[in-house]
Amino acid sequence: MDLGLREKIIIVTGGAKGIGEGIVRVLAAEGATPVIIGRNNEDNEKIKDELLGSGKFCGAFVAELSRPEECKKAVDAVVAKYGRIDGLVNNAGVNDGVGLESGNYEKFMQSLHSNLVHYYLMAHHALPHLIKSKGSIVNIGSKTAETGQGNTSAYAAANGGRNALTREWAVELLKYGIRVNAVVVAECFTPLYAKWIQTLPNPDEKLKSITAKIPFENRMTTAEEIANAVAFLLSEKSSHTTGQLVHVDGGYVHLDRAL
Repeated sequence: MDLGLREKIIIVTGGAKGIGEGIVRVLAAEGATPVIIGRNNEDNEKIKDELLGSGKFCGAFVAELSRPEECKKAVDAVVAKYGRIDGLVNNAGVNDGVGLESGNYEKFMQSLHSNLVHYYLMAHHALPHLIKSKGSIVNIGSKTAETGQGNTSAYAAANGGRNALTREWAVELLKYGIRVNAVVVAECFTPLYAKWIQTLPNPDEKLKSITAKIPFENRMTTAEEIANAVAFLLSEKSSHTTGQLVHVDGGYVHLDRAL
């Protein structure tokens, strides 16, 4: 399906790895110009060069989004090069294990900056340009806001905030014709997930126990499946969809996992 994203300039934070990389690749395949915003120049340029080398479009800028001033710099850099912004995908973040027992005020606030505050700042700075283009925003969220996980208070709080901001912005931006939605992820096998699973005593057994609890097909969601939903929500094919929390999770959150 042609989603009508050709030549659209779409910012993807954390777009060089994992789910973000999947989103960038799908958008590039649709003829859009995804613009990676990430902290590691080497990672950013690797994906960018690969896509450009295959005849697709991609841009990249370095920014440490946990620093508020770099959010504005990133948006300004995109506009300086491309002249507009047609979409924003807030994706960057990390489940950093700042729990109630294991954390403290400083770690909790740092995690909020790494996982939530830049969602607001990127949208705030991109908004004048999104108003001009009547672009849309997609926030990537996590099941932790709804299911809990344990030992991840800051990340869970950040994702609760992402869900709330999605609905709040959808209301505030109605007058501009800007749609705002979220894609909520449960179990997606990314390089970071693979690294985490290997830190456990019996990684293969643990992985099997996790996938057994995913109702649909007892398997992990792929980054491409999440990316396909993101591309749809960015496109005019979803022209009357706003304020939605779309769970691309094989039924993990809402279906009985005893199935």
